[in-house]
Amino acid sequence: MDTSVVSLDNISKGFTDGDKFHRVLDDVVLKLNHADTVALTGPSGCGKSTLLNIIAGFEPPTSGTLSILGQISTHWSDTDWSQFRHQQLGVVFQQFNLLTPLNVEDNIAFPLHLNGDRWNNWCDHLVDNLGLRPLLKRHVETLSGGQQQRVAIARALAHKPALLLADEPTGNLDQTTSLEVMGLICALAAEHDTSILMVTHSQECADFMQRRWHLDLGKIHE
Repeated sequence: MDTSVVSLDNISKGFTDGDKFHRVLDDVVLKLNHADTVALTGPSGCGKSTLLNIIAGFEPPTSGTLSILGQISTHWSDTDWSQFRHQQLGVVFQQFNLLTPLNVEDNIAFPLHLNGDRWNNWCDHLVDNLGLRPLLKRHVETLSGGQQQRVAIARALAHKPALLLADEPTGNLDQTTSLEVMGLICALAAEHDTSILMVTHSQECADFMQRRWHLDLGKIHE
């Protein structure tokens, strides 16, 4: 039985532009195991974000088999994907994607509400470790980029997901803050053995991960 968190078997993805077909992912085979932390690197436009979107169920592969937590998810319904994302997946987007009508506390608690849960000691732990306690009642649009990034991380980890997908999670931060935030992501994820797949162009950020995958010309190299 497959016990990996994510398994991709000959996953391909392409798109048609006029009379030309462009292959972004070419028979990708990989496994992300329990508590693995992996940096995904590669040149701009090579398909790194596309790979994350396929794993998160935001877009389907052209061909191949995707398995999530031991279940073949290639033909999951929208309801199946929603349940997986609500319960088992945390995502840190490059542009944060915070809910601007809400304050910091409500943004962090949002994934909990989707699961019928409430604010708990783990949320307090996240808030204190990420330095967000004084900001809980602030609306997110009033925060700096670094503060918004911390809120996004707390929101992604609030429901203790099995998998964290991060797309350039420190891309909008200065180097000192980036390294600080990376340390916090890794430490907090390790407390619940959360697996991490992180897209990054930063050598320093990649060094925080246990493994490294490089995507180029549609192929993954470790």
